[in-house]
Amino acid sequence: MSVTCDQALTVPFHARSLLEIASRPAGLEIVGSDDEQIHVTCDSRHGDGDIAAHIRLRFWPNATGGKLKIEGEHLRHENGPQIRIEVPKKTGLMVRMFAGEVKVEQVAGDKDVAVGAGQITITNHNWNYRSVEASVSIGQVNAPMYNANKGGFFRGVSESTKDGEFRLHAHVTTGQIDLKGTRTAPGSAPKAD
Repeated sequence: MSVTCDQALTVPFHARSLLEIASRPAGLEIVGSDDEQIHVTCDSRHGDGDIAAHIRLRFWPNATGGKLKIEGEHLRHENGPQIRIEVPKKTGLMVRMFAGEVKVEQVAGDKDVAVGAGQITITNHNWNYRSVEASVSIGQVNAPMYNANKGGFFRGVSESTKDGEFRLHAHVTTGQIDLKGTRTAPGSAPKAD
């Protein structure tokens, strides 16, 4: 399926599947929802409204879930539309983007997010990870649940626990990573989303 960014893209998608996202430089907001579908919209209020018609959203289902590719003209930072991607709350994510900002909110699943230059923010009410690897080559990593606030060259946080359910890998070559949420205490049940 393929549409331009001035239209919404909605496709069925099962919880616990893997969504691979490859994007042009952009602002991505990936949000967990109760629906078993992917719903992608573009907000061009803060940039040139005609740009959305030149950005294409392509989706292909595959054996593990699907792939979403966001293609289009290279734009100056903050001049393009913000792209909102709603996914089932329990979705695995793999995101690759050369530059921009990726925000992930209330998605409970494995995550592998890499940005060349920009920022990654991951927010969960329940920080229920068995393995966390978050690193920057140059920049800042903030992870209060691990008492980490590190800036400079080759900074990162690496944590593991037997009790967590998911894996998180996040890397920014130049920029910042913010991990937000409450860490689930070992042996306690996470709160319902």
